[in-house]
Amino acid sequence: MRTLIVTAFVSLDGVMEAPGGEAGYRNSGWTFKDVEFDPAAYEIKGREQQETAALLLGRTSYEAFAPVWPTMNEFAEYNAMPRYVVSTTLETDDARWPATILRSVDDVAALKDTEGGPIAVHGSATLGRSLADAGLVDRYHLLVFPLLLGAGKRLFSDADKDTTKLKLVEHEAYGNGITKQVFDVVH
Repeated sequence: MRTLIVTAFVSLDGVMEAPGGEAGYRNSGWTFKDVEFDPAAYEIKGREQQETAALLLGRTSYEAFAPVWPTMNEFAEYNAMPRYVVSTTLETDDARWPATILRSVDDVAALKDTEGGPIAVHGSATLGRSLADAGLVDRYHLLVFPLLLGAGKRLFSDADKDTTKLKLVEHEAYGNGITKQVFDVVH
């Protein structure tokens, strides 16, 4: 069985919306506008590319990343690995950044049951919440920013469900206030 890793930039109050400057959110670009850059805090992002074997995205993130990521040298490993997008509405993948379209969380569960290395979920707030609610997430890689953003798409849903236990397996605090928190989900 493959490991499913949700990786996210998140504010202290759990918002993960538009960290890189995506249009339509009042705090768009909060990861670079509001917190001093410290390259050490982003070490985990390079490591994720080395340690994962596939990329899983929701439709909105896929449509935002597909025109940009293939041209970015810093995402060379992601551009070379298999990509999957979960969508009930997407008709075809983007030829610039081909992906296999999955139609449901059940399809993701079937993908997890295949042989291969870890699968990373980037961005994709709605998908991440659905996967967590379905009990499919195995690990969280979080860079927590010292900000309270108030409104915005959140990392975790407000579904009424039983407690999910987490085990902290890696953490570090950086001089700019960002903390790295890596949790395994206790199944």
